[in-house]
Amino acid sequence: MPGRPRSWFFRVALVAAALLRPEQRARPLAARHGPRPRSQAPGSLKCFLGALNMEMTEVTGVSLKRGSVAVEDNDRVAPAEEAKRQKILDHCLTKSQSELEHVSPPSGVSVPEPPEAVSAREGTKNSDVQLEEEEEEEEDGLSEEGEEEEEAESFADMMKHGLTELDVGITKFVSSHQGFSGILKERYSDFVVHEIGKDGRISHLDDLSVPVDEEDPSEDVFTVLTAEEKQRLEELQLFKNKETSVAIEVIEDTKEKRTIIHQAIKSLFPGLETKTEDREGKKYIVAYHAAGKKALAKVRTAADPRKHSWPKSRGSYCHFVLYKENKDTMDAINVLSKYLRVKPNIFSYMGTKDKRAITVQEIAVLKITAQRLAHLNKCLMNFKLGNFSYQKNPLKLGELQGNHFTVVLRNITGTDEQVQQAMNSLKEIGFINYYGMQRFGTTAVPTYQVGRAILQNSWTEVMDLILKPRSGAEKGYLVKCREEWAKTKDPAAALRKLPVKRCVEGQLLRGLSKYGMKNIVSAFGIIPRNNRLMYIHSYQSYVWNNMVSKRIEEYGLRPVPGDLVLKGATATYVDEEDVNNYSIHDVVMPLPGFDVIYPKHKISEAYREMLTADNLDIDNMRHKIRDYSLSGAYRKIIIRPQNVSWEVVAYDDPKIPLFNTDVDNLEGKPPPVFASEGKYRALKMDFSLPPSTYATMAIREVLKMDTSIKNQTQLNTTWLR
Repeated sequence: MPGRPRSWFFRVALVAAALLRPEQRARPLAARHGPRPRSQAPGSLKCFLGALNMEMTEVTGVSLKRGSVAVEDNDRVAPAEEAKRQKILDHCLTKSQSELEHVSPPSGVSVPEPPEAVSAREGTKNSDVQLEEEEEEEEDGLSEEGEEEEEAESFADMMKHGLTELDVGITKFVSSHQGFSGILKERYSDFVVHEIGKDGRISHLDDLSVPVDEEDPSEDVFTVLTAEEKQRLEELQLFKNKETSVAIEVIEDTKEKRTIIHQAIKSLFPGLETKTEDREGKKYIVAYHAAGKKALAKVRTAADPRKHSWPKSRGSYCHFVLYKENKDTMDAINVLSKYLRVKPNIFSYMGTKDKRAITVQEIAVLKITAQRLAHLNKCLMNFKLGNFSYQKNPLKLGELQGNHFTVVLRNITGTDEQVQQAMNSLKEIGFINYYGMQRFGTTAVPTYQVGRAILQNSWTEVMDLILKPRSGAEKGYLVKCREEWAKTKDPAAALRKLPVKRCVEGQLLRGLSKYGMKNIVSAFGIIPRNNRLMYIHSYQSYVWNNMVSKRIEEYGLRPVPGDLVLKGATATYVDEEDVNNYSIHDVVMPLPGFDVIYPKHKISEAYREMLTADNLDIDNMRHKIRDYSLSGAYRKIIIRPQNVSWEVVAYDDPKIPLFNTDVDNLEGKPPPVFASEGKYRALKMDFSLPPSTYATMAIREVLKMDTSIKNQTQLNTTWLR
């Protein structure tokens, strides 16, 4: 670990892990030509770093082992290794596309800035202006600071902190089978998610062709400009130098050649116009800004990108299927937007997908041609784009019907009979629809605690919980930022410790610099709305998990009088006379809010007691600030997956894939053939889940294991000793 010697325990653990399992490598896509990222320490020590900060249907990179068996995850890389990997990737891509010289890792750009932050810029002092300039520099991908290496968190430190399932109310199972061990996400390619669209079809990448469109320029637009010309044009486009125009000599002067250069500049560098000039007997294409910076700003917004060049007869949105490996949806969008030189907010999608997985989902982008998108397949690793079509409308969050999962649990210990019982139970009964561990954060300060403080109107506590030093695994620059805050309580000084200022901590510190320590509410408001609401939704989830565990403990897996069921969108009570008309799969329970009703049995009082203990009034869930008023919602307590199938396969090599991906099928690879016997056995599962349910919880029900970081690392430590 940079900066301090590793403990003897950590060194012994690394050796033990290396002996146990060979290093894994990710399968390359056909388009990959650059060096592959290498793993960190192989085997059992990498499993949970950052594994739970994924959304909804994400499953953590854990080894769900019983008793004295290892926790393993051979694809995870430490933060420092991740930084090195990104540098290598950027370098390779820069060589192949020199116009992208300033592309930086997208992890720091997550959510477009909210209107409050934009309006708050006006009339600020010099120090505030400086902070804003730093923010803009980072947003444009010009800051190199974010690439600095960070200290990795030791395994021993990691295991002392974090939440268990018990801490967030996850305590019950519905099935009676005996649990068994299995390794989940030994390779990220063991976990594949296909989005189910609003029409009920499962998204697949099965067509890389580009729709024929006479309006599209020829493929030559991508190669007609030299690397030096592209660099000069990019600097002109972004006002990085004092030039007012860039002149490009037409070497082979034909009308066709001039047309291609005109098209290349306009399509690759939005905001620039072109004209042809004669200079000393030679033809030049001159690129210039039509109307200064305002024109560029207009072109790069979601409302009016490249309006001048889009055919009226074509739908404004190009829809495509995005296949990605080991990247979450926002990171993927940021990478695409940087390569296309557009803002991320012109992209739309129906749901965010896991990072540590292979995922396939539909994306829509405003006024970018399928031709330009398809060209990215030649220069991006871990991505494939296809199934292009032009549509009139974008996609909207929540429009999807769910997700279909293909999951491999490797090295299982259960007998065929145990596996059969577990999977039959999942198919016929289902699992408790708990909010998974990733809902509550990965550090020693759970997100539900921040949410509770917001609802209590305890703004000093909100600030303290977000910014104070905390135990557990965190990026090195965040640790330094927190230490500076604890020492000085100076938001500007703490902010200077952050190379990535668009994280929640950076946004809050920027707000405190603007509005002062006495106006925490406004400072907190600079954080994007979705991120702010995440905290109070986490608190609702925490209450819901606890109440559902109490409901199942008290009444079991049958509906009882006083339970709630939905008729349309309206919740109604189950009466004594119609209790037999419902099953446990019909029963819902409320997330607390001002617009819900509570069950008419013991669990209603349990809700009241829990909120009272948290200094909240269950009868008044409206907040002084409208955004933080909770209306509440209803959620089914048991989910029965659809399209459930499974098979147990034998294998000898832990590195081989156990099923084909969409890209494998496009490349014509035959499906794997399994021997009747092998050193290892794996359980391959397929199932579909509705939106906002956690595959983690389905797999927990099969294996009967705690999926938390803390529990898994403790098992690992016991085994190592």
